[in-house]
Amino acid sequence: MEQITTEYKKISVTYQEFLDKSVPRTHERWIAFGVLLSLFVLRIVLSQGWYIVCYSLFIYLLNQFLQFLTPKFDPSLEQEMQNESIEEGIPEEGSEKDEEFRPFIRRLPEFKFWYNSIFSVTLSLILAFIPIVDIPVFWPILVMYFIILFSLTMKRQIQHMVKYKYLPFDLGKAKYGGRN
Repeated sequence: MEQITTEYKKISVTYQEFLDKSVPRTHERWIAFGVLLSLFVLRIVLSQGWYIVCYSLFIYLLNQFLQFLTPKFDPSLEQEMQNESIEEGIPEEGSEKDEEFRPFIRRLPEFKFWYNSIFSVTLSLILAFIPIVDIPVFWPILVMYFIILFSLTMKRQIQHMVKYKYLPFDLGKAKYGGRN
């Protein structure tokens, strides 16, 4: 039993070391995710089955993506709390004009988004080889439902981003034209 625990600890330390080394390699991590997702989609297309697993995976990935785009501190909730305090007669601490700059902090950090996505695609790929999970469904309905769900959800998210003036992506340092 002691040998099993020591082997487990070795494996977990090696795994954590691998994860720690992969943190700065953003592009390589997402390329690995794309390759793994492509293998999963290839498995689904070639086997003509496991549509429920595929649909569940993409709903989960959509949920993760929305958490990635959403700020940790929702400005709509802060505005609602501010409006309630005004109605109750509690004086404001500051006005909108002298509002300080706050950087965009995600509800779901990029590394956790990648890690959860890799884990879910790996699990789905494993499930795509288990026959009992292959439930027969009419897949075009699932595709249409996902497209409608995706478009409505993203429309709402983009409207929220425009209304509260935040951009969840870092476009880098602004570059200005030189004298040349």
